[in-house]
Amino acid sequence: MTAPTPRLEDILPLFEAQGGTETGYLRDHFPRFLATRELLLARCDPLRNRRLLDVGAHWLHQTLLYALDGFEVTALDLPLTLDLAPVRALATAHAIRLLPNPDLEHPAALASIGDDTFYIVLFTEVIEHLAFNPVAMWREIYRVLKPGGRIVVTTPNYYALRGRLRQGLRSLRLLGGGVAVEQVLSLKTLGHHWKEYSRRELLAYFSMLSPDFHCTNISYTQEYLPAILNRTGGRFALWLERCIPPLRPDLYLEVELARKEKGIVVEPHW
Repeated sequence: MTAPTPRLEDILPLFEAQGGTETGYLRDHFPRFLATRELLLARCDPLRNRRLLDVGAHWLHQTLLYALDGFEVTALDLPLTLDLAPVRALATAHAIRLLPNPDLEHPAALASIGDDTFYIVLFTEVIEHLAFNPVAMWREIYRVLKPGGRIVVTTPNYYALRGRLRQGLRSLRLLGGGVAVEQVLSLKTLGHHWKEYSRRELLAYFSMLSPDFHCTNISYTQEYLPAILNRTGGRFALWLERCIPPLRPDLYLEVELARKEKGIVVEPHW
């Protein structure tokens, strides 16, 4: 049975009690956190499969929900966020283990974690930001994931209706593809979506990484930001996305480590 759905008004005081947080970000993304949690808990009993690793835990906004659900949670992210005093205070108050790691390409912080430790690895809204070869990172995640465990991936859908419309308009204006010049120069590196994936690409990605990975519970998820309703054509876009799931803005995927035999088989080269 899925645990009761938390309310934002109940979660915010938990952060305030430990020194505050980025409230605007939490409000905007809270519906996404709930949608991911609902999909995961529908197939996972936190009392039986307790150990969870949240990669890219940031200010622990999502991490806290799973700690409250009864998971034994470890959070991995940059020292930039995990070393903040309110984040550390929240982690202490809710028994969340912090693993500050300055470079996800080389997740040295995971060296302190034993083999086959975690049943669940959250990898939500992270894969699109990776601007490095991720094979070494996946080797460590594979090592700490126990057989029968799973990686939960959420990421923007490359073929989302609104994203394709934006890219089409940019092409008509001869502004190229990929990340806009303004974003390249104005955002910090970790803020860009360097690569957005299609459903087929994600399936190929994990099958290439290891024959031990089995992709399951794949779904297109609907818009979680209500502000879309206030934009021109917003209601029509939502209606169209409900009718045609591949046009929805986000993807949800569970990657099961069905067995632990072959390992990560990709070898990067020049």
